[in-house]
Amino acid sequence: QVQLVESGGGLVQAGGSLRLSCAASAPTFTSHVMGWFRQAPGKERDFVAAMRWRGGVTYYADSVKGRFTISGDNAKNTVYLQMNSLKPEDTAVYYCSALTQLKLYTPNYYSVREYDSWGQGTQVTVSS
Repeated sequence: QVQLVESGGGLVQAGGSLRLSCAASAPTFTSHVMGWFRQAPGKERDFVAAMRWRGGVTYYADSVKGRFTISGDNAKNTVYLQMNSLKPEDTAVYYCSALTQLKLYTPNYYSVREYDSWGQGTQVTVSS
């Protein structure tokens, strides 16, 4: 497992942008996949985006495709989530996650259950 600390959340008007950061306690390349999830009040934690370090393959939820971009900086052990064209429905606590342990099967990167490390979350509020 790895310790993760998110930052960059805040209040923004609809149509605005925010960039979330996730600092890892260990070199990010040691985590096979880094992901972002979000959880709105009274709802389940939903997949937002993920990045597989090997090959740099990225995955996005349909609801954020074209608006959000996940990226990473190995030198800084940091993963980012650039969020553009924000909508009120993007309001949630955003969590950084890491899949650090190899699986004997191909993980479902969209599933909360696959990830073994989580940050404490950062609040994103989008006003209309």
